[in-house]
Amino acid sequence: MSEPNALRVAFAGTPQFAVPVLQALQHSRHRLVGVLTQPDRPKGRGRQLSASPVKLAAEAHVPVRQPAALKTPADWAALLEWRPEVLVVVAYGLILPQAVLDLPPLGCLNVHASLLPRWRGAAPIERALLAGDAETGLTVMRMEAGLDTGPILLQRRVPIEPSDTGGSLHDRLAELSGPLLLEALEGLARGTLSATPQPAEGVTYARKLEKREAQIDWARPAVEIERQIRALRPRVTAETVRIDPDSGAEERLLVHAARLAPETAGSGAPPGTLLQADGNHHDGYLRVQCGVGSLDLLALQRPGGAPQCAGVFASGHRRLQPPMRLGRSR
Repeated sequence: MSEPNALRVAFAGTPQFAVPVLQALQHSRHRLVGVLTQPDRPKGRGRQLSASPVKLAAEAHVPVRQPAALKTPADWAALLEWRPEVLVVVAYGLILPQAVLDLPPLGCLNVHASLLPRWRGAAPIERALLAGDAETGLTVMRMEAGLDTGPILLQRRVPIEPSDTGGSLHDRLAELSGPLLLEALEGLARGTLSATPQPAEGVTYARKLEKREAQIDWARPAVEIERQIRALRPRVTAETVRIDPDSGAEERLLVHAARLAPETAGSGAPPGTLLQADGNHHDGYLRVQCGVGSLDLLALQRPGGAPQCAGVFASGHRRLQPPMRLGRSR
């Protein structure tokens, strides 16, 4: 016998970020009737088909369907079969046509990893870090045809810590997403939750990350480069090149961690100049001149090698010494 006001809920999601909401639904008083996720994709060096994290978390408990698109009634036939009162969507990756948005009587809810209307779009976590935002958060909204334009049901604010990476902020937001979504469902079930249109002011778009954004431009301020290194991890690793002063050959270097150097450390040298190589194996660093200020690189990696702390890296690469230049000349 179902509980009073318990809802029939369908879920649509694909990556790991969506799993905590799925798990919260599985352990809630509401009835999870089915899950949509994207088709299995080739992954890794062997390019073997791999199931999405959502499929792996759901398939032993509820029906799972994996349409390649949602363009025809046949693609969303499962939703008609499941008869959900509400569809919860978290990072699904497919556009929901109006016909699907109109199917559930209580509509489609989306959990988005920003404080809408700021950072609508594909990469809200990384864009908030890259921009130097002091805070971000989660928004539960009622979906409509526009890109993350629907009215807001609930929001939760989250401070961005100076040490946050894209990965750490992703995990904190994911942990909070399940309880926030259940709070929204309770309000809907009891008829106590109303939606508020998004304000027209403050709209920004979080475009998808591109590989070219991993390249460090040493002419930029040190504070922006330090944010770049943190924001991209672990999805992308920031990188630069070492130019051999004799041959002109380039060697690619991956940069995993960095910190702002003391303000007194600047030298007036051209951006990209290696100012100091501290070979201490525990807390060594490579200090590099930036367009404004300088940056201490703390962990580096050669392609095909393992990441190393900067002190060990510097000790093992004798040619990486001041006043060598990093990055391509402009």
